Amino acid sequence: MFQALWIDKQDGQQTTTLRTVDEAQLPEGDVTVRVAWSTLNYKDGLALTGTSPVVRRFPMVPGIDFAGTVEASSHPRWKAGDAVVLNGWGVGETHWGGLAGRARVKGDWLVPLPAAFTPRQAMGIGTAGYTAALCVLALERHGVQPSQGPVVVTGAAGGVGSVAVALLARRGFEVAAVTGRPQEAEFLTRLGAAQVLDRAPLAAPGRPLEKERWAGAVDVAGGQLLANVCAAMKYRGVVTACGLAAGMNLPATVAPFILRGVTLAGIDSVMAPLPERLQAWDLLARDLDPTLLDSLIQEVPLADAPALAPQLLAGQVRGRIVVKVD
Repeated sequence: MFQALWIDKQDGQQTTTLRTVDEAQLPEGDVTVRVAWSTLNYKDGLALTGTSPVVRRFPMVPGIDFAGTVEASSHPRWKAGDAVVLNGWGVGETHWGGLAGRARVKGDWLVPLPAAFTPRQAMGIGTAGYTAALCVLALERHGVQPSQGPVVVTGAAGGVGSVAVALLARRGFEVAAVTGRPQEAEFLTRLGAAQVLDRAPLAAPGRPLEKERWAGAVDVAGGQLLANVCAAMKYRGVVTACGLAAGMNLPATVAPFILRGVTLAGIDSVMAPLPERLQAWDLLARDLDPTLLDSLIQEVPLADAPALAPQLLAGQVRGRIVVKVD
């Protein structure tokens, strides 16, 4: 028996409760993991509040991330005692997730816990930080270098943004951090931001092309903010898009793409293949200072996680929320 957050839906009404679950109820999978830590991402906030139809099967145990120890395995890559991490793969959406004391999943979905991190720190990174690493890797794969000019990061005080700022600064980039919370300027500067920009001007309707400002971008917002970022890219600049915090629409023109050769690279963390996941976690292990990582973390017990979901969606959470499960 173990504790789990439990999302159910009856007569169109969604409920989230903390309940005791029998291990025999776990879904199919070839690896059973004792979960030590999980976390809250934007998608978890949507699931816990029912704001968006993230959960597609009921009842559901939410949590798109977890870190823990293998208890039983019939998968050739894993044995009892292995420390593992999971991000994405539909866990917490169509397959029971990590906000529970146990998880049973496919072994192909797991990656080894990097030696540089404790399970708590790995969840301080979570899908948000792993997505940030995928963005940094994509920028570099498309040829963006520090000598070409600054890189802008939107939603910089949030989970993806804060890790992106830290990684880019560590790799020698001049980082412009965009936030709607000016009180976080000192925090962002400590992460490595060279300048902190107010979100409001960048979120207002703009022109098809703006003055060239940035060589690269990590965008978590979408909407008008992403359109304006694209419009202000330097020639052959690269924008990585990984979120929709400001909306799913993109009120942009093709001008940046056909007149400046701008690349808009979509970043999917859910179904990313194993080699990219391993590369992202290797980057995090090499370039993310564990001491700095600890400053990003807010720790809560499992029972308190649902209450933080509305704050997360409202952009009122700095850094990362980690959930102590075991």
